[in-house]
Amino acid sequence: MSQDNAQQLTEKIRNKEAKVAVIGIGYVGLPLAIEIARTGYDTIGIDVDRKKVAMANQGKSFISDVQSEEIKEVRETGKFRAITSYAFCREADIINICVPTPFTTSKDPDVSYIISSGEQIARYLHPGQLIILRSTTYPETTEKVLLPILTRTGLRVGRDFYLSFAPERIDPGNKVWTIRTTPVVIGGVTKKCTALSSLFYSQFVDRVVTVSSPRVAEMSKLLENIFRSVNIALVNELARMCDRMGGIDIWEVINAAASKPFGFMPFYPGPGIGGHCILIDPYYLAWKAREYDFHSNFIELAAETNEAMPFFVVDQLFEILGINGIPAKNANLLILGAAFKRNVNDTRHSPAIKVMELLLNRVKTLNYVDPYVPEIEVAGRKFRAKPLNRSLLRRADCVLILTDHSAFDYDLILRESKLILDTRNAINRRDVKKVYTLGYRRNSVITSTD
Repeated sequence: MSQDNAQQLTEKIRNKEAKVAVIGIGYVGLPLAIEIARTGYDTIGIDVDRKKVAMANQGKSFISDVQSEEIKEVRETGKFRAITSYAFCREADIINICVPTPFTTSKDPDVSYIISSGEQIARYLHPGQLIILRSTTYPETTEKVLLPILTRTGLRVGRDFYLSFAPERIDPGNKVWTIRTTPVVIGGVTKKCTALSSLFYSQFVDRVVTVSSPRVAEMSKLLENIFRSVNIALVNELARMCDRMGGIDIWEVINAAASKPFGFMPFYPGPGIGGHCILIDPYYLAWKAREYDFHSNFIELAAETNEAMPFFVVDQLFEILGINGIPAKNANLLILGAAFKRNVNDTRHSPAIKVMELLLNRVKTLNYVDPYVPEIEVAGRKFRAKPLNRSLLRRADCVLILTDHSAFDYDLILRESKLILDTRNAINRRDVKKVYTLGYRRNSVITSTD
């Protein structure tokens, strides 16, 4: 019977007859669903957010990585639609779980969305189905959290149904490395689980990398992001050191080191880290490690260093205001960029919003500009983006560049601003007195006549 299940599913995958569900159509799920539908599979996006479902069915995108035209294209072919009910899981041959995995206020993992999805899937689980978890999480989640929920049905993994972990590798705003071009890592609970998952993903991903277990795949995802977290923390700490020492420009230091053709990979400082993965993943792994009496001090210290950067930016800002004779309580400040990285509309854990939170009630006025983010909420207070123009820049006592969007007119910003704190090195002008850069405290001698 198990051989028949696997063979039937194999044929459905190869013939593009498999019905596919994607649970969660956010930053991870929507691009995945569109690519699967474009490949020719009947694809259903499931989400509890009625607004997202309505927009998807109207062919309207709500994330920057998917254009509305792409949704309209698969809607017109009849290969994609969105719903709020899990009932389609009864019909689905393949179910991809792309739900959020945040952490609590005490930095503990919150896998409640995975648990909830698993319980809903279990209601409709039947022989021959393939379940693939995509959500970033700690090692053993697939086998110790999701699998027990599914096996309570009495069905057996690897014989009746199939379960794998294939971590998402979304890089918001990246037009080169997409769902199709970015290799996917897959680890199944059994060899048959891995084989079926690999076959499915190979239909729309250029390269599939299989590993021996879900635990290896889960750990590989954490390693990718913790690698970045640790290296960003290193340059952030060096930026603070260069600022303390004075006369050493961390950006010049990094560019010089990057001239070495081997053994060095450049990372750059900033006002902090954001998005879903790099900030959260170190805490997911640290939490799991404690279960084995292992304390990942190095990893946690890196995360703490990065989380401290918004505080450093605010301290540097107040020092700059003081040097220029502007009391903080009387300052009119303008924030450029609310998204966590350039050219996206994603504000999850954005350091820019943290900086704004730290500035609330400590300055006279606070405004922001972001062509991708029309509205944000900071500590319960709503802000609407202002249009970037000469008048707005001239009214500001200081402009903080926190996200270096390509759409910003940096010549206008440089020309019309009184003071600039550039945390992204977007302007890159050390010869202009009014421009201050993160991680570079000038010596007393300035050669510029500006």
